[in-house]
Amino acid sequence: MENKIGFIGLGNMGQPMVKNLIKAGYKVKVYNRTPNKASEVVAAGAEQVNRPCDVVTPDGIVVTMVSNDQALEELIFGSDGIGEKLGKNGIHLSMSTVAPDTSRKIAEFQKEKGSFYIASPVFGRPDAAAAQKLWILSSGNKEARERVKPVQESMGQRVFDLGDEPGNANVVKLGGNFMIMAAMEAMAEAFNLAEKNGMDRQTVAEVYSSTLFNCTVYNGYGAMIAKKMFEPAGFQLALGLKDCNLVLDEANSTKTPMPLGNLLHNRLLSSAAKGRGNLDWSALTKMANEEAGLE
Repeated sequence: MENKIGFIGLGNMGQPMVKNLIKAGYKVKVYNRTPNKASEVVAAGAEQVNRPCDVVTPDGIVVTMVSNDQALEELIFGSDGIGEKLGKNGIHLSMSTVAPDTSRKIAEFQKEKGSFYIASPVFGRPDAAAAQKLWILSSGNKEARERVKPVQESMGQRVFDLGDEPGNANVVKLGGNFMIMAAMEAMAEAFNLAEKNGMDRQTVAEVYSSTLFNCTVYNGYGAMIAKKMFEPAGFQLALGLKDCNLVLDEANSTKTPMPLGNLLHNRLLSSAAKGRGNLDWSALTKMANEEAGLE
């Protein structure tokens, strides 16, 4: 086992992921733009460094878990970035939710440098990350995919192999996030219908999540939407808007009509304009509640 890993990005997801790597026996060097966020993982055994490039072990593996495309590109192409440092056969395991074209761009750059890029976004909230229950997507060079698989398995419950095209994992991730948003909107409308008919929305949510929709999304978000409780944020609404923009950008570039995507974008955009960007992204359903006179 390659036991030295670099890790960049210690937000709500990154911290539990690092802790699981340490539990699996990896020696982890970490970098975060806000240094004090590293305190917990350092206490767990990680080594903190001062620059992104300092997490790199020559020909080793670096994991990134950052908030958006711009942050990821800065880590690759910036003066202290990892792009020039990975070396021949080094691997960048990118677990952020970014545009497929961003993955393709970085993969081509790293190929020119003799290193590899694996797109590996995840499904799961911080509690799933802490419990090593993430579902992990993976696409890129086949040999590199095989090499990073033990690292991925240390952070999740299953790895889905999506082939050689670097952008594939990002397409599937964006599609999944779109489906989560659509489910949240559907739940809000159904719960509102029940409430307008004099029923307790939490009871109705339990009916649905125990029968027709007994799955992670309906069980997890259903309770939040039924209670109209959107804090603390496991995934901020502002990031949901970012992802919805990526979905529609990809839809436009491939001429894929997504009328429901446009509705969800309007929900998220209006919510952000109302100052709700720091709430959980399930707060997009407050718009449906307001339209029904229930907020």
